[in-house]
Amino acid sequence: QVQLVESGGGLVQPGGSLRLSCAASGSIFRIVGMRWYRQAPGKQRELVAVISTGGNTNYADSVKGRFTISRDNAKNTVYLQMNSLKPEDTAVYYCNADIQTARTTSLTNYWGQGTQVTVSL
Repeated sequence: QVQLVESGGGLVQPGGSLRLSCAASGSIFRIVGMRWYRQAPGKQRELVAVISTGGNTNYADSVKGRFTISRDNAKNTVYLQMNSLKPEDTAVYYCNADIQTARTTSLTNYWGQGTQVTVSL
């Protein structure tokens, strides 16, 4: 069984920074795409950033230049460095990944449980 566990959320003032981490564990053979999503109260879940196996990245326009996604393949971990945070970044942030386990030949999409980020004075 595969699990994604996020950490690093919390309360931060506008202009501050946070670093989220998401560690995958279990019988993992390989991890392909890794992503961060967020969902604010009353809004749909939106894609924030994505990183490929080779390190290619893509970002939502609302976070370009402020957020940086990275991954450590040896640790099966993806990170989201968030700088210059704004109140509108307040949301639950979810980790998402396409993972092939040791017992399969196909990819399965997994979600973490989410971590709350609140940007407020």
